[in-house]
Amino acid sequence: MFIARQPIFSKSLKVYGYELLFREDIESKSFGQATATKATATVLGGLFEIGIDRIADGKPAFVNFGYDLLLSDTLELLNPKSLVIEVLEDITVDDEVLNRLIFLKSKGYQIALDDFIEDYDLYPIVPLADIIKYDLIATPLDTIQMEVKRALQQNKILLAEKIETEEQFLMAKDMGFTLFQGYFFSKPNIIGKTNDNKSNKVQYARIINELKKDEPSYKTLAKVFETDVNLSYRLLKVISNRSDKDLIYSIKKALIYMGFKEIERWINILMLQDLSTNKPEELVKLSLVRAKLGELIADNSSFKKRKQEISMMCLFSNIDAILDETMDEALLEISVTDDIKESLICKRGILRPICELIYSYEKGNWDEVKVIAEEIGIDKKKLVQLYLSSLKWADEVLSTV
Repeated sequence: MFIARQPIFSKSLKVYGYELLFREDIESKSFGQATATKATATVLGGLFEIGIDRIADGKPAFVNFGYDLLLSDTLELLNPKSLVIEVLEDITVDDEVLNRLIFLKSKGYQIALDDFIEDYDLYPIVPLADIIKYDLIATPLDTIQMEVKRALQQNKILLAEKIETEEQFLMAKDMGFTLFQGYFFSKPNIIGKTNDNKSNKVQYARIINELKKDEPSYKTLAKVFETDVNLSYRLLKVISNRSDKDLIYSIKKALIYMGFKEIERWINILMLQDLSTNKPEELVKLSLVRAKLGELIADNSSFKKRKQEISMMCLFSNIDAILDETMDEALLEISVTDDIKESLICKRGILRPICELIYSYEKGNWDEVKVIAEEIGIDKKKLVQLYLSSLKWADEVLSTV
């Protein structure tokens, strides 16, 4: 099974849950009736074995259900506190489906209507739905104002999907939507451009540039840290958790204890966190997941010798959104290779296929994933495990910084 996730945000841009995107087999595009039951069992069994809480960080997981998947007994393997059942828009609504939804609601499962385009007053599943999702491309906000008012009067939770701009986000929020999904959060100017991170960016750039030298100096690094009490405190806090009973009596010794490679990784993460003020926390997490996934993809493909460079490229893949700058401006004072700049700024070059593979995987564009995986020489069957390992690593890193 191939699986990815997309965040669903609350009004405050905190992650409320994740929609899970999956396919039983990356080679298959559709299932005949004879194999539909097998596909259903594979998907639900896979979610159970992997652990739906692990994939969704303990938050509600929104999973698409068609007719066969909805009627499958294996659905009840999944905890109702962990699962939101998204009823697909093209499902055949018959008595069997309605009775099944009534039963599942009695067991505590939440029901969501996916990409809702039906007549609100006539569609038979509406009374059973807890959440209604509107695709803002198929149903623009100005066309559903009356429906939205009726839904809110009936205490429905409204989710706006495929939001691409801050303007759409704010308009949907004003109308009464409380959940939001789309790639608006990973683009610049989500909440408004801020310039108060300029000095912090320069400080981090000094450290990164020193680390990129052929012979970086612990003495030079220590001088930079010693001018920033917050950085020094966080450095010593990290070292204290790793050095057992060893007494760290200087910034320089703490840096030596950590080592250049670990300093670079740690400082990159700190930079993303500190510069992402007033931005969704998911931006930093997404950057970390991409950094690890890029490294693992490189290690299992023809790019093995460039995995550290690829990791940095993927780590900075959202830096334009974090800083509310163009990618060119965001990378201006940071020493990265020309190949990284060509990939992130110009969206071309030898490293670009790694970015495209990760972006396609995140969106569940499995056909594109297959093509790019073959192009760079990675076994596509390994991708799901690499992705899950990256999610786990990102969570572990964020818990220690």
